[in-house]
Amino acid sequence: MSTPLAPVLSAHWDDPNAWTLESYLSRDGYGALRKALRMDPDEVIQTVKDAGLRGRGGAGFPTGLKWGFIPQGPGPDGVTAPHYLVVNADESEPGTCKDIPLMLATPHTLVEGVIIAAYAIRANTAFIYLRGEVVPVLRRLRAAVDQAYATGLLGRDILGSGFDLELIVHVGAGAYICGEETALLDSLEGRRGQPRLRPPFPAVAGLYACPTVVNNVESIASVPAIIANGTDWFRSMGSEKSPGFTLYSLSGHVARPGQYEAPLGITLRELLDYAGGVRAGHRIKFWTPGGSSTPLFTDEHLDVPLDYEGVAAAGSMLGTKALQIFDETTCVVRAVLRWTEFYAHESCGKCTPCREGTYWLVQLMRRVENGEGVAADLEKLLDVSDSVLGKSFCALGDGAASPIMSSLKYFREEYAAHLDGAGCPFDPARATAWAEAGEVR
Repeated sequence: MSTPLAPVLSAHWDDPNAWTLESYLSRDGYGALRKALRMDPDEVIQTVKDAGLRGRGGAGFPTGLKWGFIPQGPGPDGVTAPHYLVVNADESEPGTCKDIPLMLATPHTLVEGVIIAAYAIRANTAFIYLRGEVVPVLRRLRAAVDQAYATGLLGRDILGSGFDLELIVHVGAGAYICGEETALLDSLEGRRGQPRLRPPFPAVAGLYACPTVVNNVESIASVPAIIANGTDWFRSMGSEKSPGFTLYSLSGHVARPGQYEAPLGITLRELLDYAGGVRAGHRIKFWTPGGSSTPLFTDEHLDVPLDYEGVAAAGSMLGTKALQIFDETTCVVRAVLRWTEFYAHESCGKCTPCREGTYWLVQLMRRVENGEGVAADLEKLLDVSDSVLGKSFCALGDGAASPIMSSLKYFREEYAAHLDGAGCPFDPARATAWAEAGEVR
């Protein structure tokens, strides 16, 4: 193993009572906050910029640069608008399961990061938008916020610095689309969660039409470690353009699924060594580098560096670093159909390419998977996918099209094996019938 794991965020997940304020303070918790409050806000922003922290929610946009977009001082009308910080904790991407355990195990890491980030962008109100189904996380998070208020870490004049911050934990209703930052803002405002047309971007006109920063949980939770240990420490891990540590979520056909925190740029081959490999007696067939919305990889990509540049160069996206592993017993058509059904169900319906395109992709995929398709359906799948990809209000359309296009690229023969009444060759009932008939498929 050439790349060692780098437990920072996950270092204390298995400690007894790790979620309590007492436990967090015993590990020098909120020490980074005290340090940040002695710095100028612009100095905090510059520190995060120099560290090279990139958004851990999918796109990988530089966090410090996003903070720096917030306009300071009076606007054209002479009025200084309030600033808002919003933490996107609406973790909904299939295969993604890093933010939920982070908030469950060490919620004060996120709370400390929120206070530092809000101080840096000069926001006096912050929101954590949490997925509504995860009630145990909601209780932990609200308990952590209450503890922070009770000890002067939130509220007025935090630690005697003169900085005030109100932190609100807002519970969403379980819509996948609210993971998109502008749909999330609409939901926070009490409207139906639907993506906004941009520009204007949230940094200029976000929550309540005021300057707003929207960051992912892991992005904000990484800030205290950067402030406490410095930029050189952070850049000692990862690659030049993708520095630092991150959480990789391994699920599916692996011996030990779970969260593996490592420097950016580690490969799946190395992570599989830590995870005990693919389940005994089987081999990897295909996998997702960043959740179900990213183009698939195969066993040919085991040595692709899992950083933003490496994965992009290989034809996919790092996304949320949700590595879903599938072995040779999995029907790629069936797996992609399930994802396509998910995206069609979760489409908000605002834009035509996504609303209509995802519906027809499901119909075509079902025909193929059920053995009712013909050869022309494969070209039709690519044609409809192309009509959706890059033409929707948000990335949900891209997420629906990418698995179809990439799976056809690597597994077109498997799609063809389903056509003309053949049906799925991985269906146990069909396999038994073919075996009894003396057929080999």
